Amino acid sequence: MEARTPWQALTRSDYLRTGWPWRSAAYLASGVLTGVPLLLVLLVLLGFSAVLIGLPLLLLAGVALGGLERRRLRLVDREPAADPHRVPDAPGLGAWLKTRVQEQATWRELGYAVLHATVLWPLDLLALAAGIGLPLAVAAAPVQLAVDGHEARVAKTFLVTTYPQAFGAALAGLLLLAVLLHPLAALAGARAALTRALLAPRDAELRDRIGEVTRSRARLVAAFEAERRRIERDLHDGAQQRLVALTMTLGLARLDAPPGGPLAAQLAKAHDQAGHALTELRELIHGIHPQVLTDYGLAAALADAADRSAVPVETDIDIPRLERPVESAAYFAAGEALANIGKHSGARTARLTARHTGDLLRIDVHDDGCGGADAARGTGLTGLADRVAVLDGTLTITSPPGGPTLVRVEIPCSALAAAPCA
Repeated sequence: MEARTPWQALTRSDYLRTGWPWRSAAYLASGVLTGVPLLLVLLVLLGFSAVLIGLPLLLLAGVALGGLERRRLRLVDREPAADPHRVPDAPGLGAWLKTRVQEQATWRELGYAVLHATVLWPLDLLALAAGIGLPLAVAAAPVQLAVDGHEARVAKTFLVTTYPQAFGAALAGLLLLAVLLHPLAALAGARAALTRALLAPRDAELRDRIGEVTRSRARLVAAFEAERRRIERDLHDGAQQRLVALTMTLGLARLDAPPGGPLAAQLAKAHDQAGHALTELRELIHGIHPQVLTDYGLAAALADAADRSAVPVETDIDIPRLERPVESAAYFAAGEALANIGKHSGARTARLTARHTGDLLRIDVHDDGCGGADAARGTGLTGLADRVAVLDGTLTITSPPGGPTLVRVEIPCSALAAAPCA
């Protein structure tokens, strides 16, 4: 398995042959490059803070540095550090500042900025000087001797006057570099761990973010259901009523037309087409959201779907009224499963079982067909699985070649009423 951090890389025998020593050095060097200008910026902002102008800028500097440090962390940590900040509830700079001031992550980033500007980058510079600068200075003894021509003081410590001494010092410097690259990587790993601890989201922040995503997803589901009910109502109260009126008008016109003439034939044809259009519209409305589901709940809607199935379906339904999004998703998942039985399975019989136990709705659709059902082949079950997943539910298919096939829908939910309806 590939190493994720310098600490993991240090446990391997081929550490020096990998890129981790130089990635660690680059991480520490980039810390120096960001720390020096950061110190200057903080000093300037602290001066402005005396008149309260620099306080928002200090927060902004901390947030900006936090984003940069999370990206820089990728040099020595292959796992990305997530942004701990929430999206403001409203647009604009004022809403952004209000959200940031209320977040613990903002103040941790400001604390990290002060720590980085005053302590961390000098430690990075010292580690680079001791771990890389000193060995390279010793290894450069032959170059120093060649430049001077007579003698060279290696690393400001000992004197060499001959090339054998200089090359011996160079070899010692390279060996020292190989040794010191190990603690250098350990320090880079410690720096990365500190950065992640201060700048990555905490468990509580992740739970809050997950909770917000869940609430947002629930709002989207509710909005989708409301829009679909609006479309159903508009079709039922608008287009359907007009088609009914048109059908009645054509029927009355047929009575007034001379029998056997071309006008009567055309009116009869138009009357039949209007009737077919009305039938198709009613089926469309039923497919969008059947009225029985709204009026009597999921249990009655499943029984109705089983009665209309092309394959005889035995039912065992015992469920209470549930939330509308749950009932809708469960109904259409079961309805699609029953439709697939009639279209693809070649089954003679099917069975639909629905139960609500505790806080879980489970619907099983079983058939004795040929099996081999695969959601990836475009049977419509993939989209239904996504729709069920929005409610934290699952749709699983067990369909070995030769059958039988079992489609199971499970959605966590609570009952709206204690007494079940079937």
